[in-house]
Amino acid sequence: MSIYDFTAKTIRGEEQSLADYKGKVLLIVNTASKCGFTPQYKELQELYEQYRNRGFVVLGFPCNQFGNQEPGTEEEIEQFCQVNYGVTFPMFAKVDVNGEQAHPLFRYLTEKAPGVFGTKAIKWNFTKFLIDRNGNVVARFAPQTKPSELKSEIEKLL
Repeated sequence: MSIYDFTAKTIRGEEQSLADYKGKVLLIVNTASKCGFTPQYKELQELYEQYRNRGFVVLGFPCNQFGNQEPGTEEEIEQFCQVNYGVTFPMFAKVDVNGEQAHPLFRYLTEKAPGVFGTKAIKWNFTKFLIDRNGNVVARFAPQTKPSELKSEIEKLL
């Protein structure tokens, strides 16, 4: 099993297979519009613009499980991201990342890349998972890790 076995709804409600990203380096991030880390959208977009021509894609998954910081509809989230941060990387429909209703992709990601002390739960918005070109989960980064700090890790995989 790999990340390519999963599908997710895009922010516009279309079913998207992650197999469509085969051969790309991915950064999968659970996002929120009303979080202290929300300004990371700017750096995520900058990373996407800097590396997309070399096969890098950021995938954003809004989540409302942390402090009710993503209360909007998909349409509101998409508009917020575009207007405030110029986001053009793929965004998906809102998901749960923890608990019984967690999206299967996030269950897989947390299994493959547990957090500190082996915990599988995602602690907050903007947890980041780096995936290599073969669909392997290679690293997990804490919410406070700025996207710009991931450049050397991304470049190693490109």
